[in-house]
Amino acid sequence: MSGLMIEKLSMRFDLPNGSHVQALKDVSLDLAEGELMSVLGPSGCGKTTLLNIVAGFLAPTSGEIQLNGHDVTGPDAERGMVFQQGALFEWMSVRENVSFGPRMKGQGEKEYGAEVDHLLDIVGLQDFKEKAIYELSGGMQQRVALARCLANDPDVILMDEPLGALDALTREKMQSLVLKLWKETGKTIILITHSVEEALLLGERLLVMAPRPGRIHREYRLPFADLGVGQDLREVKKHPEFAERREEILGMIWDMEEEIMGRSEDEK
Repeated sequence: MSGLMIEKLSMRFDLPNGSHVQALKDVSLDLAEGELMSVLGPSGCGKTTLLNIVAGFLAPTSGEIQLNGHDVTGPDAERGMVFQQGALFEWMSVRENVSFGPRMKGQGEKEYGAEVDHLLDIVGLQDFKEKAIYELSGGMQQRVALARCLANDPDVILMDEPLGALDALTREKMQSLVLKLWKETGKTIILITHSVEEALLLGERLLVMAPRPGRIHREYRLPFADLGVGQDLREVKKHPEFAERREEILGMIWDMEEEIMGRSEDEK
């Protein structure tokens, strides 16, 4: 069976003082191969915890997670991660960074060379392939991170606030690139973001998570990711349903944040 299956996933962190934090509770979802899903929610709702469990960095307290019919028990090349900061090798060139995964698998230049050059073309970095990472802007570094992830040919790409540190114009360009890569590669993508607009643009499925204990509060199936492929995203934002959904979700998140603030006041 292809795709990602999560069944009644819960995560509890036990603290040294004897208390605990219930980060996730009974999260269940199925994600088909090739789907693009964005995850949104107030601070502390368990978005990144969920992503780290899918990546295999954390073992859940209870529940089941499977990819393509087998259990996820730890990190694996079938799941690639793109972090908010690129986590690149500063001393290596762009091309060396992108080819790092294939080289670690023991592949030679003849095996990976053409694919790495193709990925550099896709992300617009062919002219910068011999540059060191520290010579690049933040947006270009994130392009390298995307290409490096794709060079490992994962089944699922996990993105944890990958565009959060970028300026507005660069962020919009990168959003378009994510949509382009999604369509061209057919990869399954899960993207965590704090931006409602970004979640709408980059999610054919959008999950809104509720405050701790983190759980799925609402799911949307949206047309904007498909509409945004090859189109100016500012035009997509003019779609009447886009504004309607944005205001609806902003109100939802606002109410959740107010609930969290109320809890904090009660605990004082």
